Amino acid sequence: MPRLSFAHGLGLAVIALAVLALILWVPQDTVSGYLLSKRGRVSIGDAMAPGLAFGLMALSGALIFLEARRAEAEIRLTARSIGFLLAILTICLLALGAMIWTGPLAVALFGGEGSYRNLRDTAPWKYLGFILGGTGLVAALIALVEHRLSLRAVGLGLVTVAVLIGVFDLAFDDLLLPPNGDQ
Repeated sequence: MPRLSFAHGLGLAVIALAVLALILWVPQDTVSGYLLSKRGRVSIGDAMAPGLAFGLMALSGALIFLEARRAEAEIRLTARSIGFLLAILTICLLALGAMIWTGPLAVALFGGEGSYRNLRDTAPWKYLGFILGGTGLVAALIALVEHRLSLRAVGLGLVTVAVLIGVFDLAFDDLLLPPNGDQ
């Protein structure tokens, strides 16, 4: 039997965490199931988004496990790899900050009648943070990997955000784009 490598262990750990979250966390943390049926109308339930996220996490773990090579190079942390992880963490924190604060700041500066909380489900206010933070996240991560910022990366970020808006905001009336649900 072949020896399990670090990548095999990582894949198995990711799968185990996703399955545990699906079995233990999602049912305990959501009020409704994956789909909610009221008076003949079917809508997504509270468990749908985390269920899909953990399902994708399990799929990612399976891909890591299947792609692991037996002749894997020794894995060790270096200053370069730690710097790369810190750069990714910084990009994610800045993008999340842009998502959280762009909408409220725009309402405060350019006025809107009422507070951001009252306007968080109206265009253009609900899209501002999601577009800026999402586009910035995708473009910055691509720029980090390619070692340069390009119009192609920004365009890809805009297309990605537009697709997510189309899938989640336009398709579901009851869903608020992140981070508007927590405001």
